[in-house]
Amino acid sequence: MANVVRDPKEHPDAIIPDLSKPDPLLTFAKEDIAFVYGSKWKQRYFKKIGDDYFPLPAQWDVTHKIWRAYNVKPGTDWWTPYYPEDNMHRPTGPTCDGCHSVNYNLQTKSVTEWNVGCEKCHGPGGEHVKQPKSAKIVNPASLNYVDASDTCIQCHSQGQRLTTPSQGNAYDWPVGFEMGKRLSDFWKLEEHKLGETTFTHFADGTGHKNRMQGNDFVNSLMYARGVTCFSCHDAHGTDNDALLRKPANVLCLDCHGPSSPNDPHAATIEEHTHHKTGSQGSECIACHMPKIQQTIADVNVRSHTFHFVTPAMTDALKTPNACNVCHQDKSTAWATTALKSWADRSPWRSAD
Repeated sequence: MANVVRDPKEHPDAIIPDLSKPDPLLTFAKEDIAFVYGSKWKQRYFKKIGDDYFPLPAQWDVTHKIWRAYNVKPGTDWWTPYYPEDNMHRPTGPTCDGCHSVNYNLQTKSVTEWNVGCEKCHGPGGEHVKQPKSAKIVNPASLNYVDASDTCIQCHSQGQRLTTPSQGNAYDWPVGFEMGKRLSDFWKLEEHKLGETTFTHFADGTGHKNRMQGNDFVNSLMYARGVTCFSCHDAHGTDNDALLRKPANVLCLDCHGPSSPNDPHAATIEEHTHHKTGSQGSECIACHMPKIQQTIADVNVRSHTFHFVTPAMTDALKTPNACNVCHQDKSTAWATTALKSWADRSPWRSAD
């Protein structure tokens, strides 16, 4: 979070690929790179021209260790009609920098700091510095579940500002929002009509691409019950994947373990999952948070609806299901038959 944007002049090790190796997509040199973005799934590169930054035309696929073209094609995001297709005419200020910095200033194009610094989640900190008391700063943990989760949703969502966009002024982040305010006064989540598959959503309303965690989460039962993003994640950092507070299964079973009020209706987790303990199929997130949202090429991130998509729903709506995400050599019919054979599963719901 605090190191997703790095200046390679200050951090020479920030650039992952070897730029000295020729590649048809690699049309820029190290000297062109003012900022590096990302390191887990993909890495993108930004060039500074005047006071603006512009995305260079190739990105590094970290998983496959290859270069891929980077250019958002017309019609593949809501803001594309407002900018020319050429990356060098698409400054990152309107499309990216509001989330990748603290206090991005529209007029001066300056920031308090790059990356997700303290004030991004805790609001203005000047008074807190003068008087380091809890009353002088926003603590998301003390907010109601809506405002608390908006700490993360402000950036981890696909949406639009409430004001009408204009040419070169289509901002893809909630301009004017800061902690202590209500996000919905500045931002509307991307709309979806059931039955339609779009750039952002599958037909059932599940997110289709990365940065849809917030869109998914607000439609989940977890959110409706008052669970917040940081009930599971710790943005300050952990040794667990995705900054989870605990390893995934341990975290889930804190609330959903056998004999708990929200138990899986089975004596053991193995009886619930029908997969061996310790196997990938026995992980809670394998079925309830499948990797079905694209971040780059065939590399996906996890859904945050916590809803189990059945193979039958895949047939009807083309939303990927957890069974066939793992068992890619099997058909949806095979997966449906398998579910119906589990005595603890309703045959009526398995067919939905």
